[in-house]
Amino acid sequence: MNRQNTTILKLAETAILAALCYVAFTFLQIKIPVPGGDATSIHIGNAFCVLGALLLGGWYGGLAGAGMTIADVMDPVYITVAPKTFVLKLCIGLITGLVAHKIAKINESTDRKYVFKWSILASAAGLAFNVIADPVVGYLYKQFILGQPQQMAEVLAKMSALTTLFNAVVSVVLVGFLYNAVRPALIKMQVLVIKPREAHM
Repeated sequence: MNRQNTTILKLAETAILAALCYVAFTFLQIKIPVPGGDATSIHIGNAFCVLGALLLGGWYGGLAGAGMTIADVMDPVYITVAPKTFVLKLCIGLITGLVAHKIAKINESTDRKYVFKWSILASAAGLAFNVIADPVVGYLYKQFILGQPQQMAEVLAKMSALTTLFNAVVSVVLVGFLYNAVRPALIKMQVLVIKPREAHM
């Protein structure tokens, strides 16, 4: 497969993952109202952002997370935080991709235990960033960009920290299962090309 066709395939796969992010966040979320008309939610949308980063690379995974930005735009409760969502999801993808492909180089390994370990570590790294960044950036964004009262911004940040941590744990487990389940099939279909390197220590 030439480079142009590979890029087109990756973009198509990114679009599918973005759609999954959108569906998971929009229709499978449990929204938790917060005083002041805000809300936080329990959802698995981030799992598909991370899955995209493991399968396609950090940029593509981060762009797949844009599906949740679209979901924000279409929800009157979340529409004002859509720009924040886009930036954070992009960062989740980039960090996951950095650990998985630049540090661990999982697409150069046929060792299933090695790939499983690093897919979990990469997922955890990307989502750990989100656990810290989402409430902090959300607080600053709400207070200094949107002009929300400090007390309301603090309440939302605290609630967001709890739900984001729960979402991260669930997503790491889910991605670990999904990625390692679909990887052999994608390799067999030559959708995912592995270039083995020396055995890992």
